[in-house]
Amino acid sequence: GAVLGKPPKLARHSTAPRGDAEPLVIGADSVVCARAIVFAGARVGEGAILGDQSFVRERARIGDGTVIGRGSAVDNDVLVGARVRVQTDVYLTAYSVVEDDVFVGPGAMTTNDSTMSRHGADFALEGALLRRACRIGGAAVLTPGTEIGEEAYVAAGAVVVRDVPPRAVVMGVPARVVREVGDEDLLERWR
Repeated sequence: GAVLGKPPKLARHSTAPRGDAEPLVIGADSVVCARAIVFAGARVGEGAILGDQSFVRERARIGDGTVIGRGSAVDNDVLVGARVRVQTDVYLTAYSVVEDDVFVGPGAMTTNDSTMSRHGADFALEGALLRRACRIGGAAVLTPGTEIGEEAYVAAGAVVVRDVPPRAVVMGVPARVVREVGDEDLLERWR
């Protein structure tokens, strides 16, 4: 019941490029689960898993060994690195970048339009930038253009309205730095 190579249909006001989409590419040993929809022009790396009812848009790139959880959406022009773990019901908005070894908790979301569609044609949408090995807690919200530093930790339910430094632990609404990620919690210790 999966849909592979769905052609994109764009709204009149869409900022995405027009024209024929490139073919869908799915790497060896990847799994596309039940009711997933993967658009033409997407590229899925080797050994990736796209969970049940996941949604991957045109020009999205999913790295080797990455897991996109059940019901999660990866919008157009999103770059997801290798060995990323995107849990259930996550939304990665257009123009976001997720580097290698990132963890994104269930229900987390990124946003990319600070005007909520009250802008001219020259306005540039700005996704989030999740640096290598950062961890995003469940139901966290990342506002447009925010950068989460390498090995940083965003607590569950946090609302991130400004950049998070590398190795910082942030929590709250709005998210504030409360401490630093200790050496014992760095990715290299857990490989």
